[in-house]
Amino acid sequence: MKKQLEKNRQKKKEDKEQRKLERKQNGGSGDLESMMAYVNEFGEIVSTPPEKKA
Repeated sequence: MKKQLEKNRQKKKEDKEQRKLERKQNGGSGDLESMMAYVNEFGEIVSTPPEKKA
C-alpha cells in the first residue's frame, strides 16, 4: 500500500513537471495586444478594437 501511494505521488510530480515544461515551451506571444478584449455597442466581447466614429 505504501509503495503504491509513493508511486502515485511520484507520477503526479512527474506529470506536473511535464506540464510545466510544455507551458514554458508553448508560452505563446504573451504580448498585451493579444490579451486585449473589447466590448462592442451590443455588449458582446470581441477581439477587434472598435472603429473610430468621426
